[in-house]
Parts: sequence; structure tokens; C-alpha cells
Amino acid sequence: MSKSGPIFKPGPISAKPLGTLLSDVFAEAYAKQGFAARELVTRWAQIAGPEIAAHAEPLKMQWPRPVEGQPQEPATLVLRVEGPMALEIQHSADVILERVNRFFGWSAVGKLAFRQAPLSRPRARKRPGPPDPKAVAKVAESLTDIEDEQLKSALARLGAAIKRN
Repeated sequence: MSKSGPIFKPGPISAKPLGTLLSDVFAEAYAKQGFAARELVTRWAQIAGPEIAAHAEPLKMQWPRPVEGQPQEPATLVLRVEGPMALEIQHSADVILERVNRFFGWSAVGKLAFRQAPLSRPRARKRPGPPDPKAVAKVAESLTDIEDEQLKSALARLGAAIKRN
């Protein structure tokens, strides 16, 4: 019998979340837009509220150049706002400023600027409800050649949904 070297067993796999691995990349991208932390962007719906977040999103923060011997002045938060809602969001500026500064814990943002443009994220599409039972029954009447009842029912629902759209 020949002696072979020690047998190495693989250790436990320590998979890391993708967000952790890419945190430096994201931090650099957000820093270029003036965001000290990405949470303002990633948690915008929680910070601003769902009504505001549905029509506006943070684009960047513009910090004024510090003057030596003077305290740091608050930043301007630039929001991308959907065209028709820009006026409504502008009327909510005080509420937005209060919520953002409460999130930061200090008066980080002094004013808002708006850029009218479509939002960058796609809107959630609503799933259509089930087809009308009368339409399903009407399509089912035309499926006389199909003997399997489950298949016939499924095809009738599919046909009614296609006709509805």
C-alpha cells in the first residue's frame, strides 16, 4: 500500500450577498451624484411616502462649496418629477424637506430643485383579473371537439382572456 498525502476536505462555502460585494461600486456611483449614502435613493418610497415616490425620485444632491470659517450650508436635493405632477410635488416641498431631513437627522437639505422627466424605474404593471364567466362559457361552447374537461376549461379561460385584451 502506498501512502498518499493528506486528504483535504473543502471548507464551508461562504457566499456573500451581491449587494455586499458591489457596495464599493455603488457607493462611488452615488458619491458622484452627491449622495453621501445610497439609502436616500434605495429607501425613497419609505422616506418620502408612497404618494410622492410614485411621481418623484431623487436625482442628485448639490452641495454648495464650503467657505472657510463658515458653517456648511445645506444641500439642494434635485428630484426627477413626472411632468404632470411637478406642480403638485412642488406644493409638497415643505413636507419632502421635513421627511428627508428627519431621515438624515439634521438639516442636510435646504431646498429642492425639480427636473421634469419620466421616472427611471418602470411602473409596476397591474395584473388583469380573471376573465368574465359569461365570456368563458361562450368560448367553452365553441370547444365541442375537446373531451378533456380540464383542458376545455383552461382553453375557454385562455380564449376569453385573449378576447378581452
